[in-house]
Amino acid sequence: MAAYVLACHGVRVLLLEAGRDYDPVSETPMFQLPADAPLRAAGTADKPFGFYDATVDGGWRVPGEPYTSAEGVNFMWWRSRMLGGRTNHWGRISLRMGPYDFKPRSRDGLGFDWPLTYEDLAPWYDRTEAFAGVYGSNEGLENTPDSSDGILQPAPAPRAYERLTRKTCDGLGVPVIPAHLAILTEPQDADRLSRMLWPNNETARRVTYDSMRSRAACYWATPCGRGCSIKANFQSTTVCLPPAQATGNLTTITDAMVREVTIDARGRATGVHYIDKKLRADRHASAPVVVLAASACESARILLNSRSSLFPDGLANGSGLVGKYVMDTVGAGVSGQIPALEYLPRHAEEGASAMHMYMPWWLYGEQAAGHLDFARGYHIEFGGGQRMPGYGAFSGIEPLTEGAYGQRFKEECRRYYGSFMYFDGRGEMIPNDDCYCEIDPEVVDQWGIPVLRFHWKWSDHELNQALHMQQTFAGIIEEMGGRVLSTVQTDGARAILAPGQIIHEVGGVRMGERPDDSVLNQYCQSWEIPNLFVMDGGPFVSNADKNPTLSIMAIAWRSSEYLVDQLRQGAL
Repeated sequence: MAAYVLACHGVRVLLLEAGRDYDPVSETPMFQLPADAPLRAAGTADKPFGFYDATVDGGWRVPGEPYTSAEGVNFMWWRSRMLGGRTNHWGRISLRMGPYDFKPRSRDGLGFDWPLTYEDLAPWYDRTEAFAGVYGSNEGLENTPDSSDGILQPAPAPRAYERLTRKTCDGLGVPVIPAHLAILTEPQDADRLSRMLWPNNETARRVTYDSMRSRAACYWATPCGRGCSIKANFQSTTVCLPPAQATGNLTTITDAMVREVTIDARGRATGVHYIDKKLRADRHASAPVVVLAASACESARILLNSRSSLFPDGLANGSGLVGKYVMDTVGAGVSGQIPALEYLPRHAEEGASAMHMYMPWWLYGEQAAGHLDFARGYHIEFGGGQRMPGYGAFSGIEPLTEGAYGQRFKEECRRYYGSFMYFDGRGEMIPNDDCYCEIDPEVVDQWGIPVLRFHWKWSDHELNQALHMQQTFAGIIEEMGGRVLSTVQTDGARAILAPGQIIHEVGGVRMGERPDDSVLNQYCQSWEIPNLFVMDGGPFVSNADKNPTLSIMAIAWRSSEYLVDQLRQGAL
């Protein structure tokens, strides 16, 4: 996003990518079936999300690039070593943070407040949603902000299992509303949107118009996690970088592993040292401004490894907070089998590969009244239906079939196909002193760069939240007349997913009001090195239950506009 905005403003940008080049238009497996892949496209240690997943280099482990964890910690760090990074793989869920989410400490005395408000970021949410193409609806719900008129794409119609869930949850007082996902349900109005985004910039308007015109609406066939050759879903490789490239102001170097930011005698950033991975050679790139956007923990790692006599504890670390207050999303889930969905007529459940409906947090009043034993909320993502059967599609069916075999087993598979549902919670974690990353003093990667070591400890708020998730999901399944297939835990430590597993880690380079209690100001600018910015998840002060990608991009757009203003004023 920063490369797009800066290039549109005429700034010459050098983009250094740690992974290989990647082109979704030519590389996405759009029509291949599970039967066409090894192991019927099942997930493996090297491809955890399946053979066709868009992450071509990376995952929970990257060969030659380890990370470590403190004793008793099992932090899972997903890294995508490819142009576009995680935007090629993500679930496209695009939820705005609400007014409460920017001032959580003011509400309950826990965590920290952001140095900006929802109102400060709302215009940039509008721009980001319009640019990326986000479907959804405006429902006027508490702390679930509406978009401005003309911004959102039409939401796709709910499918059978989603309609049944909505009917059930209406009786439980749980709202079920159209989800917000970065997927085009219709072609973008390129003329109107490009003029709205860039009213006084002909070059930016032209390249944005051309880029939007090159995108097709989704035809509801290929899982988004594979990537998208028709550019219907949001990937930075198909949405941000092509118009940036078309300005003539962007140069991209792939296989360039940045190891440190360099400074001059005045303590100002002068560029970066990076490893040319193909030649295994050290290179230096000079620039008047440096923007780190390597993902939250990777950017913290670069700063911590940028040590010098002026900055012996790492760059921009005068507050001692680089690497501190890392957060992930709280996750827990339950699955069930719904008899009402048995024997459904075979039909094409056309729609997005992800959800059409979801459930935003609805118990703000109960929480404020002290009726819950955790301070922050979660939203519910759910799915099911008659999807393309892949490896393991009927695993776990045996307890339902009473030992059926042969022809009767086939009949039972047809009976139960499409009747399974899952419910997953995605909740807010409160930052704490025990969750941070630091440089491991003994381990380096294959490039000789010291690696990160992770520390982690969930608080009772997160553990109790995970229990509440499972109990709620089981209650919904039972209210639907279904059978709960998962074990509903009584110990939060067993209910909650491992730290990092949701792939929403943020923080570690947080923004704030003052240099003594933060690393960056509200524009993602280092307090100590004014020509150094961090524009990824690192600046996050809290981690609301809303998936972070949309907010990362909106904050990056806002910060990039500020950076351009600073350049024009000669302040950098």
